[in-house]
Amino acid sequence: MGVPKFYRWISERYPCLSEVVKEQQIPEFDNLYLDMNGIIHQCSHPNDEDVHFRITEEKIFADIFHYLEVLFRIIKPRKVFFMAVDGVAPRAKMNQQRGRRFRSAKEAEDKIKKALEKGEVLPTEARFDSNCITPGTEFMARLHEQLKYFVHNKLSTDRMWQGVRVYLSGHETPGEGEHKIMEFIRSEIGRPGHDPNTRHCLYGLDADLIMLGLTSHEPHFSLLREEVRFGGKKSQKRITAPEETTFHLLHLSLMREYVDYEFSALRDKISFEYDLERIIDDWILMGFLVGNDFIPHLPHLHINHDALPLLYRTYISVLPTLGGYLNENGNLNLARFEKYLEKLSEFDREHFSEVFVDLKWFESKVGNKYLNEAAGLAAEEAESKNGRKSKVSKTPREDGEDEDMFEAEFRQYKRTYYMTKMGVEVVSDEFLGGQARCYVEGIQWILHYYYHGVQSWSWYYPYHYAPFLSDVRNVAGLKLTFDLGKPFMPFEQLLAVLPAASKDLLPRCFQHLMTSQSSSIIEYYPLDFKTDLNGKQQEWEAVVLIPFIDERRLLAAMGPCTDLLSNSEKSRNRHTECSLYCYDKQLDYPYSSPLPDVFPNIVHCHTRVTPIPMDAWQVSVDYVSRRIDRSSLYFCGFPTLQHIRHKFYKKKNGVVVFQQSSRGENMMLEILPCCFGSSVQMVEDVAALVLGKSVFVSWPHLAEARVVAVSDGETKFFLEEPPGVQRLYVDSSPPPVKLQYLSDKEQKDWVKEVQGLTEYHNKRKGVVINETDILLYAQQLTGRKYVISQNGSVHLEKQWAKQILPFPYQVIVKDIKAFDSSLSRFKTLEELFPVTSTVFMVGNPYYGAMGEVQDSSDVINEGRVRVVFTMPCEPQLDALIQNQHKYSVKYSPGYVLASRLGITGYLVSRFSGSIFIGRGSKKNPHGEQRANVGLNLKFNKKNEEVPGYTKRTEKEWLYSAAVEELLAEYLERFSEVFDFVSRNSHDDVFYEDDIWPGEDENGAEKVQEIQTWLKTHPVSSSSRASCDLQILDAGIVEKIEEELERCKAKKSSKKVRVTVKPHLLFRPLEQQHGVVPDPDAEYHLFDRVVNVRESFSVPLGLRGTIIGIKGVK
Repeated sequence: MGVPKFYRWISERYPCLSEVVKEQQIPEFDNLYLDMNGIIHQCSHPNDEDVHFRITEEKIFADIFHYLEVLFRIIKPRKVFFMAVDGVAPRAKMNQQRGRRFRSAKEAEDKIKKALEKGEVLPTEARFDSNCITPGTEFMARLHEQLKYFVHNKLSTDRMWQGVRVYLSGHETPGEGEHKIMEFIRSEIGRPGHDPNTRHCLYGLDADLIMLGLTSHEPHFSLLREEVRFGGKKSQKRITAPEETTFHLLHLSLMREYVDYEFSALRDKISFEYDLERIIDDWILMGFLVGNDFIPHLPHLHINHDALPLLYRTYISVLPTLGGYLNENGNLNLARFEKYLEKLSEFDREHFSEVFVDLKWFESKVGNKYLNEAAGLAAEEAESKNGRKSKVSKTPREDGEDEDMFEAEFRQYKRTYYMTKMGVEVVSDEFLGGQARCYVEGIQWILHYYYHGVQSWSWYYPYHYAPFLSDVRNVAGLKLTFDLGKPFMPFEQLLAVLPAASKDLLPRCFQHLMTSQSSSIIEYYPLDFKTDLNGKQQEWEAVVLIPFIDERRLLAAMGPCTDLLSNSEKSRNRHTECSLYCYDKQLDYPYSSPLPDVFPNIVHCHTRVTPIPMDAWQVSVDYVSRRIDRSSLYFCGFPTLQHIRHKFYKKKNGVVVFQQSSRGENMMLEILPCCFGSSVQMVEDVAALVLGKSVFVSWPHLAEARVVAVSDGETKFFLEEPPGVQRLYVDSSPPPVKLQYLSDKEQKDWVKEVQGLTEYHNKRKGVVINETDILLYAQQLTGRKYVISQNGSVHLEKQWAKQILPFPYQVIVKDIKAFDSSLSRFKTLEELFPVTSTVFMVGNPYYGAMGEVQDSSDVINEGRVRVVFTMPCEPQLDALIQNQHKYSVKYSPGYVLASRLGITGYLVSRFSGSIFIGRGSKKNPHGEQRANVGLNLKFNKKNEEVPGYTKRTEKEWLYSAAVEELLAEYLERFSEVFDFVSRNSHDDVFYEDDIWPGEDENGAEKVQEIQTWLKTHPVSSSSRASCDLQILDAGIVEKIEEELERCKAKKSSKKVRVTVKPHLLFRPLEQQHGVVPDPDAEYHLFDRVVNVRESFSVPLGLRGTIIGIKGVK
């Protein structure tokens, strides 16, 4: 469920919530759950703005597999990997799905129409219709077979997967993906032996996953999602591979603490127990009032108009009078909820009073009485109904009259809303009572759905609009019961949610029901429909005004056609259970690939499959989740606001969480001074305490680091260690400390560092660190490595980054009890290098070779290991390196191109970048629209170039012959643009009517012609790269590939058997991830490299050639 704008709002209000995923700092997780539909959409239609985009099904499947592998590799779950694809949804969700699918079909049609009108030539292959990502379609059936193959393959071949229970709940298992996941989590938590310290990670894009995660009341629960960028243009969306994607972890452990702070004012105000778990339950309920997928949003209650702070303030003011909480484990306490809504409904009046004041002003200016007459009639009707006399009093007081007038106008205002939006003729008490019941029923249905699973498959909200808050009353005595019913069958859902434009996704025998005029349900498939923004701003938030499906009529119309289904179609129209997959060494059988040309058959499959009954994970409505045990143990990687004394308050601080300053309030955390008496801590005392020790930095996302220096801006204490030594001084031996006095320049640098850190904490994290007296300089933990001591014993040693970073002393955490890894540890050489394990050589003469450990029992006591290395044939690249200039792209400065083309260097520079042309003329511009007709081959601000076309040096931009050819053609076709830009070189924007002023000239058509020509040119699809990237030209890469093919043809790899000292061997182990096998290695273009990491995008031991290095100056 998407709650629009919620994720952004919550991330800006609580700035420390999310952190960028850094591989070595990811906490250990037991369970990873994937809400799969986001991945399927991302891999099949990444950018709907591009009408030229086409993709094959094989590529979609390969990309999905790849995405799953990357997510598994990032999180490395220890126990459970759960993949959930959306199955048939409850009827309440279908109305929203239907609106979405109708809209996406219409938008796609409009975009294609616009492109054709502009004269664009579209590919002949059919575009991918994203509506096929709905249960029961042929695409989903094929995808399910592929996913089954993928799981069998990974469990049979990938060691990292083999200790994990893998669940696949496909499109044939009813329920939305994230709710099937929650069903599993609830049933696991309810088991007698459940470990309360289970660490959960849930991947998905929807904001409501925050609510879902919190309903579990589990302490260690994080959400993984791609980085979200706000404010960019959709059309500029760049498609990135999962390895290049920035992922964020949002920690619900922090969310829980922030919610505690948000409502901390209640601690002293309520007469009953302050229970954070119950407050979180009420917080979830309040979230549903501003937006959900099942009932329409309340009038005028919008997140970007500060609806959530209003809900929170109202809650804080009302709760002390209620005697208890609103949401009792997913059961709505109606009497309390009514009182809460009653207080909240004052907002309706306040909102209208603003409208009312405007109306009064308007009326005074125009002298128009129609509004008052209508309101007067309404007032009279209401009074006569109540049996009261029309006259209020003989001597009316002004404000009394005004109040009556206001109430009458307010009633009329709401009446107009119901009449125009819902089409009712008489807004009676019965009608309003029905609206109130319906709305409260909807809220209760949603709460059940989130806490106990589906309580009714058939219930849905029967209106496009919600009632006013002030009309949701007299609900305390309602008895809300739901009839469970049955989920739709897949084809029933397809007919219920798809528009006629997607009819081909249905079996042929049903298609006429959507298109034939004689169909008894044709009115459910309007070709055109209206949308209503209803107070929202974005088109995608608008209400799609299409009729609700009548279930009985739909099933009656489908009945006669069902007999015409083929056997394969019938097999798609069913519900099946979820499957559990486990590795079983005893099993060994062949498994056929559904696409053998693309993905090979599995010759030795070791996967055991167990079906899970569909009702296995259901819990009862009186189910209560366990309450948290807040132990003092710190689980590495799960942040907490504990450990440092601070105070909190809300303030509009403009914290930058997403590319721009936030507009609302931020929850600020202000560090309080340490309580070491009144005196300021001396730098030498701090140095004695922390130098050479490990501390935790980056509060609240604590990361371990080794302190190497301490400074107060005048003196600096630092470790004097031999190069390459990075040890912790934990025993009694003191660290080798040296004292240095800072020079004037160093003192100024120290002050600058402190200012930078203060600003960063304040403007990015919402943390006020106050005065900084002391900075620590530390190296962050990068991983752990097995080290062999003199006596042959083995131990894991922490490895630290080379980079030294400064941290303010007051945000350092020392002496906390941290839970360390549950991974098994090796103690001896035999355990570290068992027979048949794979190792790599990091010494000469066989540097980089992959080998297999042999029986070493006769030499292991001497501290040696016997290995057979495989030495593959290596390509000879020396000649190519010497002659690379022959195959390289030649680049020249702009003036060289300019003289050859007969134009100025300025024009070469301008046209190779961006040139913006606006509508109309400079004196009379038409709107803000700008068309870019530049070649877009250089990007100064982003420091990016286009390999093969442009190159940036320290002094200037250089251009290849390809740019010269392109400019020559441009000049020949559209010389008037060059002439005009040349004459008006000071302008940033040029205008159509100024470039083409003639009566018979159409500037808009000309601009379109230029853009269409540029689009057909290969340059439009060329990719940019950072100017800091050293990269080999395409011609040289081809030559490397040719040399490799020659090498492969020889097939001459030899094996060598050697006895090696163990410190020269690197064994790929999970515990050693993040550790560089050879810290002294330097990397250059043309170097040969080998992958020493298991379960990576490329196989273990695969060799490659470096063709690009980033970050090289």
